[in-house]
Amino acid sequence: MSQPPILLYTFATPNGWPISIHLEELKAAYPTFGNYEAKSIPISKNVQKEDWFIELNPNGRIPTIVDRSRNNFSVFETSAILLYLSQHYDPDFKFWFDPVKDADNYSEMLQWIFFAHGGIGPMQGQAHHFVLFAPEDVPYAKNRYINETKRLYNVLEIRLKERDYLAGSGRGKYSLADLKTFPWVRIHAKAITPTLDEFPNVKAWVQRIEERSATVTGLKVG
Repeated sequence: MSQPPILLYTFATPNGWPISIHLEELKAAYPTFGNYEAKSIPISKNVQKEDWFIELNPNGRIPTIVDRSRNNFSVFETSAILLYLSQHYDPDFKFWFDPVKDADNYSEMLQWIFFAHGGIGPMQGQAHHFVLFAPEDVPYAKNRYINETKRLYNVLEIRLKERDYLAGSGRGKYSLADLKTFPWVRIHAKAITPTLDEFPNVKAWVQRIEERSATVTGLKVG
């Protein structure tokens, strides 16, 4: 029996979940895609720092994929993997936009991907560190990162007014922008805010994505 084309090294974190959810979406959208193989990397044991992993990802982080169908080509960084999978396995642009024929929506999608990659992810990640893991209490740092993450949530709140998804015309289309952003906002209660009641548009958006079958399955990976 042949091996699945995509080998995913991941863990159950907001950085890993976008890829497993995306792969589940591709499985459902394209029967010819088949399956993928996921291997959990116990990051608390620093397996991702071992030499064999560094050869795949010099940054020593999850997620990382190996595309067996393309000469074992490896890709790291969540946003880069999302784009790679779309370029090679989503020819009908079900979860992204044609960069030539639909350039404006493609640009819009990239803007929101980068907003999450450079904003929500790092800020919320730092909030988690200082609230949950820091060896000493640093009130300034906790307040700084919690408040900045809430500010970014409010940016999403404004964007999602009368919209279902972050990118695309009209009410938007479920795309890589949502896949990248959703897993972080979903775990808001860990350190940012107990509920999303002050961000009703964001709350509805999270619930909308949580109801997708690929999301349910993808969140179990890692």
